Amino acid sequence: MFYEPAKGHGLPHDPSKAIVAPRPIGWISTIDKEGRVNLAPYSFFNAFSTRPFIVWFSSEGHKDSAAIASETGEFVASLVSRELAEKMNRTAVDAPRGVNEFDYAGLAMAPSRMVAPPRVAEAPAALECRVTEILRPRALDGKETSAIVVAGEVVGVHIDDAYLKDGLFDITTAGNVSRLGYMDYASISEIFSMRRPRWGKD
Repeated sequence: MFYEPAKGHGLPHDPSKAIVAPRPIGWISTIDKEGRVNLAPYSFFNAFSTRPFIVWFSSEGHKDSAAIASETGEFVASLVSRELAEKMNRTAVDAPRGVNEFDYAGLAMAPSRMVAPPRVAEAPAALECRVTEILRPRALDGKETSAIVVAGEVVGVHIDDAYLKDGLFDITTAGNVSRLGYMDYASISEIFSMRRPRWGKD
């Protein structure tokens, strides 16, 4: 089949998120100027670059995570392991601003070193970030979309030593959880390696 997104797809559910998948989940924690903590998962999350190490998350609409990160200039992105998937899902609740989703989901908060927001204590890894840009992507007609993209430079990295093997972060042990389409998720259980080819050497 072929369809133009602006005209509709005719399927029971929008396939766009299933096509662009899997998407890593950034479990974004923030703390507002009144000291109220917020935690929410974002599947529109990834890395822009390694030098400097910059990550981003995108909020479809003006939600607490983007609003607070914009106000304070800081956020933390924790990794979701398979063991934490159900608790991560609980933090996706549409709670009013001021509700502490750590408490709601039964999660422990651990202090960060370089930024104010806490991280998920049980997470295999967490990235402390300072906001570098807030972007409002535009559609072809030039109008701003509802998306708010928050980019942040990673200023501190936490890795649970239990997930380090021979100096490498063990993704399969962590079981990194990613978002698929519809109501589906995936957990990393198998990896394979391939070396990038070099011109004239293959």
